Amino acid sequence: MAKSKFEYTRKFENNDSCLLNCFIVVRLDGRNFHRFSDSHEFEKPNDENALKLMNRCAEEVMKEFQDLILAYGQSDEYSFVFKRSTTLFNRRASKLMTNLASYFASSYVFYWSEYFKEKLQYPPTFDGRVVLYPTETNLKDYLSWRQADCHINNLYNTCFWKLVKIAGLSPEDAEKRLCGTVSGDKNEILFSEFNINYNNLPEMFRKGTVLLWEKAEKMVSKSKGDSTTVRVYPQVVMLHVDIIKDDFWESRPNLLI
Repeated sequence: MAKSKFEYTRKFENNDSCLLNCFIVVRLDGRNFHRFSDSHEFEKPNDENALKLMNRCAEEVMKEFQDLILAYGQSDEYSFVFKRSTTLFNRRASKLMTNLASYFASSYVFYWSEYFKEKLQYPPTFDGRVVLYPTETNLKDYLSWRQADCHINNLYNTCFWKLVKIAGLSPEDAEKRLCGTVSGDKNEILFSEFNINYNNLPEMFRKGTVLLWEKAEKMVSKSKGDSTTVRVYPQVVMLHVDIIKDDFWESRPNLLI
C-alpha cells in the first residue's frame, strides 16, 4: 500500500481480535423473517424448502471456510463454530462475522431458484454476532440451548397453526388457548384433537440441523486399465439428531479438538 499523510487514520480502527484458545461462534439470524416468510408465502409452521435452502447455504459456508468444524441451524438462524486454533482473518471478529453473513446471504439468493419457483420479492438480510466460548462444556451448553429453543418453538408453532388452520380459531384465540400451557399440554392437544404424535414429525422440524465434517471414501482409477484405489477425503455431513445428550459427543471424541 502506498504511503500517504492520510494513513494515520488506520490508527482509529479497533483491535477486535478474538481471544486465543476459545471457540469462536458466529451466529446468523434472519432479519424481519416473519415479514419475509409471509411475503413469500412460506408454509406454516415449517416450510421444508425454506429450511432446506438454509441448510444448503450453511453447507456452502462450511465448504468456503474450512476452519469451521460444526454448524447448527433451525428456523431462520444458523450458528457456526470455528476450531479453537483458527487464525482466519487474524481472528478478527468483524471480519469473521461479515464474511460469513455476506456469503450466507448471497448463497441464499444464488440458490433460491433451486428450492422455490416464485421469484424473490426483495433481498433477504441476515445479522450476525460473535460469541467466544472458552470450554467445551460452554460450547455444548450453547448448542443445547439452541436445540432446546428449536423444540420449544416448534412444539408451540405446531399447536398454534393446527388450532388456526384445522380447528378454525383466530390467531388471537389460538394464542389465548396456548397461554400458560407446558409441553405436556401441547402434546396432549396435538394427540387428542388432531391425532398427531409430536415425536413422529420430521426430525428436521423437531431437532434442527447439524453440519460437520466426516471422512468419506472415493474409488479413484489411476489410469486406463489400472486397478482402482481408495482415497479418503473430508465432506460435509448433514444430520438431524439430538446434540443435547452425550451420545452425539461421545461418538465423536475428536470433533472439538
